Amino acid sequence: MTGTDTSPPRASGRPLRDLDWPALRGELAKNGVGERVARRVFARVHRDWARSLDDFQALPAKLRRTLSPACGLPELAIVERRRAADGFVKYLFRLHDGAEIEAVRIPLPDPADARALKERRRHGEARGLVALPTAKYTLCISSQVGCALGCAFCATGRLGFARNLATWEMLAQVHAVVREADRPVRGVLFLGMGEPLLNYDNVMATARILSHPAGLAISADNISISTAGVLPGIRRLAAERPRFRLMISLVAPTRQMRLPLMPIERRWPLRDLAAAVRAYAAASRSRVTLAYVGISGLNVNRQAARDLARLFAEVRVKVNLIDVNDATGRYMPPTDAEVSEFRDELSAHHIPVVRRYAGGRDICAACGTLAATRQGGVVLGG
Repeated sequence: MTGTDTSPPRASGRPLRDLDWPALRGELAKNGVGERVARRVFARVHRDWARSLDDFQALPAKLRRTLSPACGLPELAIVERRRAADGFVKYLFRLHDGAEIEAVRIPLPDPADARALKERRRHGEARGLVALPTAKYTLCISSQVGCALGCAFCATGRLGFARNLATWEMLAQVHAVVREADRPVRGVLFLGMGEPLLNYDNVMATARILSHPAGLAISADNISISTAGVLPGIRRLAAERPRFRLMISLVAPTRQMRLPLMPIERRWPLRDLAAAVRAYAAASRSRVTLAYVGISGLNVNRQAARDLARLFAEVRVKVNLIDVNDATGRYMPPTDAEVSEFRDELSAHHIPVVRRYAGGRDICAACGTLAATRQGGVVLGG
């Protein structure tokens, strides 16, 4: 064997930071540890992000010595932090094997302030973007190094695929940001680099740990798992019925339109995706979010809206309309007139539409632009 072993240290079995509550409880039960003490160990590992269990006196000394190496994993190195003019902050992390990934800290206002602004807009008292005070953050984290799907408009897809992230590597992104945040972190989006449902087991373990009361206690309703249409993963979600939210990254309501933009159409066609979403919505009894990437002159018009409504007929969906962010300039965001026409048609079919703000553009932190870059904004110190 040649070279340097850069894998995380392990004792017997998996690193503790990779274990959700059932797995960690089972591991400790093998060593005679009861549920009450196991829960405290879980909190120390996942809430406190402990690097050692040496001072955890509730465990026998021999067991502490056995488990501590599996607890002390290396941290992700923060290469840099860049703040955008709109308050979004992009973190560039280096992993233990030298690969780099990104996460984005997204500022959110107090819901009451947001509702008040919406009401003022309804009465014509506010127009355009209005900056509201930041009350909390949500995080957009990566689930893979690169991405294998190769969507035409996505910078991450142009990188190709390197590997899946381990559970602890996804958790480490969250903990690194939480430690520095001046406001509470209340939500997590698996919407960064990679396709989450191609790393299903690790992503779901991460989400369960984040939402556990002895973990970071982030509400499951505020954890969203995105997919470009990986049908086996959607079907597993429908069967397992976790409380996390499902988000479908959609760019086209027809096969003809989708095929040149999303190669995944060849493996998992749109008609099968719609059927899987329909089954998921029925099983979960929840509304599915369609993250619809809007491209001028292509998919934001009345006919596209009609096709979208037909595709998801009788399914509870809502559309988050996201302007395309293509650094190559090949694809441009829709005009206000296109958006108005698209929204009006969807409203006629009783499909709610929200035009989501694409923040962090000047630091390449907006949807579709994550590619481990050093660009724009203000570089923040450690």
